[in-house]
Amino acid sequence: MVAGSAHASAAVVALDLDSGVASVLRPGDPVKLDAGFVSVPEAVEFPTAGGRTAHAFYYPPRHPDHTGLDGELPPLIVMGHGGPIAAADATFDRRIQFWTSRGFAVVDVNYGGSTGFGTEYRRRLNGQWGIVDVDDLINAARHLVATRRADPRRLGIRGGSAGGYTVLAAMTQQPDFFGAGASYYGISDLEALLRDSHKFEARCLDILVGPYPAARGEYVRRSPIHAVDRLACPLILFQGLEDKVVPPNQSEMMVEALRRKGRPVAYLAFEGEQHGFRRAENIVRSLEAELYFYGAVFGFEPADRIEPVPIANAASLPPRRGLPQA
Repeated sequence: MVAGSAHASAAVVALDLDSGVASVLRPGDPVKLDAGFVSVPEAVEFPTAGGRTAHAFYYPPRHPDHTGLDGELPPLIVMGHGGPIAAADATFDRRIQFWTSRGFAVVDVNYGGSTGFGTEYRRRLNGQWGIVDVDDLINAARHLVATRRADPRRLGIRGGSAGGYTVLAAMTQQPDFFGAGASYYGISDLEALLRDSHKFEARCLDILVGPYPAARGEYVRRSPIHAVDRLACPLILFQGLEDKVVPPNQSEMMVEALRRKGRPVAYLAFEGEQHGFRRAENIVRSLEAELYFYGAVFGFEPADRIEPVPIANAASLPPRRGLPQA
């Protein structure tokens, strides 16, 4: 089986059912992080639209040598997984620990439609993609603000592919809720996705949005590319220039719309990358650039030494200050 824990990334493991002894056949991530830096997730349930309950994993900030100022609530990054009918789990993920070790709280949301919570929960997304997922990410943030585990003035949202679609949908449907967003090759045109879907996902959008072309109106209404005039929140976009699922022009239209409106926006495009970054140097650069962008938007100076990121309309951003690490 493939198994992991909050302290260990997924590995290939053989479990002897008689003795209960587990043997690692193929280890996962070989890099070990000191336990003092590891943020252990808490499974949370929270109220969401329609009187329902949704699920997430909350990761508090964690650093052995730094704590926040007395009474200060941490900035929060709200994450939506890809798929969109996949799921987030509690297995150790260095990308999440990157944020929690730098003073951020993270909530990894299993929005309605995620696998692992029963058939009824999975079916919540049927015909509702771009609605239920957006509601659940926003309500996860509201719940953590209400329970004093996140600063309402410093809320960010991030995701890739289908998760990037939820980022863009949230920012066009609720443009004033989040303070910053990061879209990694996020889907902005559902009709284009329908044409370019992977073979194993053929007809999936008939279930998640509606049969095409009969439901074309819904495809247009839920496509952020047709609502760029509503974008207002500072946004950073990351794009592979060889991406055929989400062609670069989709991200570029978002960038141009924000530039015209005078809103802070940054765009990093990577040669040789497709739908999902694979080169280590590009993964590192994108994470550091995202941190740099949050620093510019929320007014703090990251402790990391980061190559500056060009930000259009940066004059409207607050002055930077030191970020108290948690």
